[in-house]
Amino acid sequence: MNRLTIPFLASAALCVALVACKREPANESATATTAPTSTPTAAGEPSAEEVRAIARDAYIWGYPVVENYKTLYQQAIDKGGANFHAPLNQIGNSANVATPKDTAIITPNSDTPYSFLWMDLRAEPLVLSIPEMGDKRYFSVQLIDLYTFNFDYINHDVTKGKAGTYLIAGPDWKGETPKGIDKVIRSETPFAYGLFRTQLFDPKDLENVKRLQAQFKLQPLSTFAGTPAPPAAPPVEFPPYDAQKANDLGFFSYLSFLLPYAPMDDSESALRDRLAKIGVVPGKPFDENALSPATRQALLDGIGDANKELEDFVATQVNADKVSSAEMFGTREHLKGNSLYRFAGAKLGIYGNSASEANYQTYFVDAKGQPLDASKHDYVLRFPKDGLPPTNAFWSLTMYDGTSKLLVDNPLNRYLINSPMLGSLKRDADGGITLYLQHASPGKDKETNWLPAPSGSFYVALRNYNPKAEVIDHSWKRPPLETTR
Repeated sequence: MNRLTIPFLASAALCVALVACKREPANESATATTAPTSTPTAAGEPSAEEVRAIARDAYIWGYPVVENYKTLYQQAIDKGGANFHAPLNQIGNSANVATPKDTAIITPNSDTPYSFLWMDLRAEPLVLSIPEMGDKRYFSVQLIDLYTFNFDYINHDVTKGKAGTYLIAGPDWKGETPKGIDKVIRSETPFAYGLFRTQLFDPKDLENVKRLQAQFKLQPLSTFAGTPAPPAAPPVEFPPYDAQKANDLGFFSYLSFLLPYAPMDDSESALRDRLAKIGVVPGKPFDENALSPATRQALLDGIGDANKELEDFVATQVNADKVSSAEMFGTREHLKGNSLYRFAGAKLGIYGNSASEANYQTYFVDAKGQPLDASKHDYVLRFPKDGLPPTNAFWSLTMYDGTSKLLVDNPLNRYLINSPMLGSLKRDADGGITLYLQHASPGKDKETNWLPAPSGSFYVALRNYNPKAEVIDHSWKRPPLETTR
């Protein structure tokens, strides 16, 4: 595999792999099984070239939605699964930081214990209460809709470290705001995700984080206001998520199921019309078994075209530092209809923060432009004395396996080096800091500054939480990752 495909297209179970997958019948959607299927008819079937072009656009636009559904299903629906946290409309707290055993989200951070909230806002809004967090601890509640747009945040800038109460409403709510609500937040989609991050200063601080997590409170608006509850929303038959199916023609089945819960923006009406030409219609089962061999192949070729476009985008834009995470994550208004950026963000590391909340600078290649491979090379990252990442909160450098996109198991159980660890790191003679990124120990005298790598391909993410202006405007430049052997 060439260097451009390593970071994005070689994941095991968590992102699309460009391999021939076993064909499986499409899962039934939440609509009745008697609903008519929607597939191209012989009389009006588009050409193979048109099918291929539509499939490419559908995959680029819809991949983040389907990848988002994977997390929803695993964390809130599949109660027997390893990644289940809490049912819909309940908060699930994780009283530990991420480890290599956590596989639900690719490229996770391991600085902040997470809390997870999948919201069904169809019947009524939810009211979220945040405890007093203080001035020193970073925290955020990232609010993400089904499209993966970050539609808002509840963070220190909003709360000023004080306790607060926030109403989160779906697109159809038209009620009045009751007293005691500090802010009303609107989601474009009726299903939405709340991803909480609470900073852990050091291992001894874990009990304090647990105490704060236990004070996050969620209740329906009717409970908060003391009014009768509205009628419950119709039940949804969520199709089991199957990675092999989602990486094949089953992708279109999942997308058809999800479209009723993704209200159409006017800017996407033409795209929705094109999707209907290949049988992707909101709530109508996508019947891949009714497709002609030529149409099946054209759809698969379209998926391949989408992934090839992403590969080229990564090589020429991301690896060349021409496009950063700041362009890939944010509100619908921020993305300005750029589906390729949203697609790349979901592949690179879904649920990335908006630029004002966190800046991500990922190393996929070394200073010479070669792919990172710790089976062949050792690496160093040197920060000059006054050249550490400028931040209002904290920075973190985290190691990831290049194939699985997950944290790397290692004898130190060390998955990152961050600014709270500065007091324990060894300084260079000039006051700078040299970090060692390699598979084998650099020696006992250097292990305090060692970030263990897998024996193979890897990448590292430099995160800067609540970054200062010089990070956002790119006047601060990250140092290169250099080889030492």
